[in-house]
Amino acid sequence: MTETGSITIRPAKSSDRDAIPAILHPIVRAGDTYALPSTWSGEAILAYWMAPAHRVLVAEMDGHALGTCYIRPNQLGGGGHVANAGYATHRDAAGRGIARALAERSFAVAREAGFTAMQFNFVVASNTRAVVLWRSLDFAEVGRLPEAFRHPSLGLVDALVMHRRL
Repeated sequence: MTETGSITIRPAKSSDRDAIPAILHPIVRAGDTYALPSTWSGEAILAYWMAPAHRVLVAEMDGHALGTCYIRPNQLGGGGHVANAGYATHRDAAGRGIARALAERSFAVAREAGFTAMQFNFVVASNTRAVVLWRSLDFAEVGRLPEAFRHPSLGLVDALVMHRRL
């Protein structure tokens, strides 16, 4: 377990089975940042997030789960040394440093697991908060996928491939 100020980052537990969908479901339903079906139920989202290959972390403040992330291999075999991750912060907790704390802890967890780099395959370019955060954490844009994401209000927007060494 790691504490960052009043944010505690810890491995997910079975008791988080209600909190994780509560964080993720509004994000997935909005359909503007994740390339996941906006119609997915909380159960489907939980099954995706808690997949056996994922190392899942939860961020707490004052005993409330307000963020989560998973870490997994980006590819299998020869690409298995590069991590991939997904992050989510409860919509009422934006701007409190939760995503940054989760990211920094996830880098350490990924290194401990033997990963040498982290790559995000699909960062929606219009998700400016995420793009600014990843750039501030030394991620480089290594690719741009033109009009790869169908945003519910902006139409087709680019997706970024971002990478950093661990």
